[in-house]
Amino acid sequence: MEYALKARSNFMTDTKRPSLRLRPSEQRSILLIGDLIASIGAMFGSLYTWYEYSLYKLISNGIPEARAEKLLEIQVPIWFYFLPIVWLVLMVELYDSHTSANWNRTMRGIAVAAFVGLVAYSLLFTIREDPTNLPRIGVGAFLLLASALTVIWRAIYIRIYTSSGLSRRVLVVGAGKAGHTLAEVYRTLIPPPFNLVGFIDDDPKKTGRSILGFPILASSGQLLKAIDDYRISDVVVAITGEIHGATFQIILDAQERGVEVVRMPTIYEEVAGRVPIHHLESDWMLRSFIDQARVSGFYELAKRLLDIIGGLIGMLVLLITFPFTALAIVIDSGFPVFYSQPRLGKGGIPYSIYKYRSMRKDAEADGQVRPAEKDDPRVTRVGRFLRRTRLDELPQFWNVLHGEMSLVGPRAERFELVNSYQKQIPFYRARLLVKPGLTGWAQINYGYAATVYDTVIKLEYDLYYIKHRNLSMDVNIILRTIGTVIRRTGW
Repeated sequence: MEYALKARSNFMTDTKRPSLRLRPSEQRSILLIGDLIASIGAMFGSLYTWYEYSLYKLISNGIPEARAEKLLEIQVPIWFYFLPIVWLVLMVELYDSHTSANWNRTMRGIAVAAFVGLVAYSLLFTIREDPTNLPRIGVGAFLLLASALTVIWRAIYIRIYTSSGLSRRVLVVGAGKAGHTLAEVYRTLIPPPFNLVGFIDDDPKKTGRSILGFPILASSGQLLKAIDDYRISDVVVAITGEIHGATFQIILDAQERGVEVVRMPTIYEEVAGRVPIHHLESDWMLRSFIDQARVSGFYELAKRLLDIIGGLIGMLVLLITFPFTALAIVIDSGFPVFYSQPRLGKGGIPYSIYKYRSMRKDAEADGQVRPAEKDDPRVTRVGRFLRRTRLDELPQFWNVLHGEMSLVGPRAERFELVNSYQKQIPFYRARLLVKPGLTGWAQINYGYAATVYDTVIKLEYDLYYIKHRNLSMDVNIILRTIGTVIRRTGW
């Protein structure tokens, strides 16, 4: 009982504050609108700075101010007006709900966006034959103003929307395994996406106890009272078995009062970006991957066109870098430069994947198939650099052009590993519903899968992608991958 009293004393302090139900998708929309306003303001500010600088130069050359104003005509190139959109693209990683709420990551992301923009403009200025029409002052002013205004806006966002009084207040019905899993995930999220007030459970032995520090407040019969006492905005149903009729009716009564009711897998997906495979039932899989995961013919066509364009660009990069990469591999560990390996594609159809060789030639001398690990001792010195910069993946652009792979999708795995994992991990073969990809939702959110536990986490990300995939998500993953490569942090 002391846990319930303590929880109540902690949370009743905010009773006069309104509770806003802002989901991650809604938060991203708010961020996007704020960033767009900031970048448009930066564009107009940079145009003003550009004009004033040009006017100053004329006056400093002895031309009277009135005459200088008449002489001054600034030709603004059309592409300059698209700088706000470019700025939003450069900051694509800052629209992740966890990153956007972290001040250090936000500052680092804005700095990286400004640096990448400066480097890109510098390259254009260098290679163009006639750079006189490239507004150096205007672009420089835009990057400075966009960075400053975005920092101010993001500081306001972090201050307002991560404060405890303005986030959703959640009560979980069910303090069993599913509820425990949700609490575990919640504790890893910094800052938290909502206030987890506590649990409701009908087991009288659990009342007054806690799960990972979150109190079990009462039984389901007292749900409506708990909602009033703790100002609950959302109820999460974490009951995996059959729900008793009385409990079901009380949950419906809560929904009629305006409380949002969601199932545990739904909110797990929302906050973690993956699906809880150990808490799913077969009917959920059927609904998710037969009814909900269907994609339109337009998406399939657009995705294939994106693959072809990306594959051509990748092959061009491969041809340009091949002499240097091949020479480095040969000097470091000899031939061969490439290696081919059978992998399973969409529908379990095997194909041969091509990569630069990054491991020793005797990496699997004993014939035992082993997944790659972080800091794998089999990786050569040059191979370590190739993996960190993703250059070892370049030959796979041929697989993309050939249609065996896509730019975005689950990581391609060997038959032996798929056969082993599907015996240990539920729903593992569901990842074969789509083409494997050069990059993917799992790759940008999680590291190497060296253990079965790691593989489970990556599968949860893969299934989330399969369920929610669309063109916008594919482009977002590609842009985040490019940012990862530029920072040379790898995945």
